Amino acid sequence: MSLNEYKKHIFEGKNKMRILFINNSGTGYADHLEIGENTTIEQFFKIKMPNQSEADYLIRVNRQPVSRDYVIQEGDRITFTPNKIEGARKYKQTMRRATR
Repeated sequence: MSLNEYKKHIFEGKNKMRILFINNSGTGYADHLEIGENTTIEQFFKIKMPNQSEADYLIRVNRQPVSRDYVIQEGDRITFTPNKIEGARKYKQTMRRATR
């Protein structure tokens, strides 16, 4: 399915449900959205995080990790959190500099 087909399915479908989406990337934000029924996490991720890799994020629904084929349900709380926050240094590098 192409990106435009995903967008049509997710945001223009007849049967909609309301979810809470929390994006912890960058400054982060939370927003209630209406999406189409039978939308999977994989489809939703492709729309909300274009040009990003799922492997770079911890994806949770209702505070629990889920697989890409999880079908989103009415009232779900979806969170995308990057595995590495930009600008973060490795612990060992930081400790070496602090002890000099």
